[in-house]
Amino acid sequence: MTTRVLVLNGPNLGRLGSREPDVYGDTSYTGLVEQCQRTGAELGLEVEVRQTDDESELVGWLHEAADGGLPVVLNPAAFTHYSYALRDACAQLTAPLVEVHISNPAARETFRHTSVVAAVATGTIAGFGLGSYLLALRAVALGLTEG
Repeated sequence: MTTRVLVLNGPNLGRLGSREPDVYGDTSYTGLVEQCQRTGAELGLEVEVRQTDDESELVGWLHEAADGGLPVVLNPAAFTHYSYALRDACAQLTAPLVEVHISNPAARETFRHTSVVAAVATGTIAGFGLGSYLLALRAVALGLTEG
């Protein structure tokens, strides 16, 4: 049986490839989706990648994951630093939640140093470019095979 995993992305991540390529790289959002799906298939995961600039839509997707017991790889983007609604939705998850960031927030502006999501995540992977997502999918697959 293949495990379904949601890879959820917050604001501005749909602009990958054109948005600050010196920080976020030059791979497009479509390229990210393809990399996640390919890596997921190699790991025996069914990966569904979504992106929204809308906080309420992202919260709704987290409710869907909570109701379905689905693991989540989440790049909350700017919501990382202030969205208590997102944090509370994440707290309802029972399956693994891996918070990811393309850049290393701790090495950037001070306002990026705090994540309101981290305390309710299984773990956080940051600073490895789009590879952060692939490492997160490996962590989910490993977590599902242990225990």
